[in-house]
Amino acid sequence: MVLPIVAYGNPVLRKVGVDIAPAYPGLQKLIEDMWETMYNSKGVGLAAPQVNRDIRLFIMDSVQIIENLDVDEKDEFPGDEGYKGIFINARIEDITGKEWLYNEGCLSIPKIREDILRNENVTINFLDENFVQHTKTFTGVTARVILHEYDHIEGKLFIDYLKPLKKSLLKRKLNDISKGKISVDYKMTFNK
Repeated sequence: MVLPIVAYGNPVLRKVGVDIAPAYPGLQKLIEDMWETMYNSKGVGLAAPQVNRDIRLFIMDSVQIIENLDVDEKDEFPGDEGYKGIFINARIEDITGKEWLYNEGCLSIPKIREDILRNENVTINFLDENFVQHTKTFTGVTARVILHEYDHIEGKLFIDYLKPLKKSLLKRKLNDISKGKISVDYKMTFNK
């Protein structure tokens, strides 16, 4: 089932997510619904707060990004083959490498894209859908998607990285989004 995406302005997007246990009610169905919602919305990642759950869960599929890069772009991200997976109760262990700009957007903040500076590598500890623990290091675009989705479970948004002047210039657009004064081709829920 496609779930509505929570729009900018909803308090759940600013909450730090809580850890969950294998007995979390309806977890497998929630994960299935999140995959369907993400692909239906043409996203590459989706965090539980974006579907109105204040828990430490996100999914991502950067394989589709890597597959669509041209040869020159692929050379910019050596070692990044993409990754499709589920991250439960994730905690960042380390962030390394040079910072680089990349144009980011967010399903909860539609029609706003900005160049955001992030590090090129992230090492993250997480549980998969079977609650098996993993510690992995990711690089390039995949690391960026993970950092973006991880921010969601920490109550942060990509616009928080913008300089105050840039953010103030977006204020009207952000207010319009929070009030539902925007048209998108996926289901959303607004704070009217």
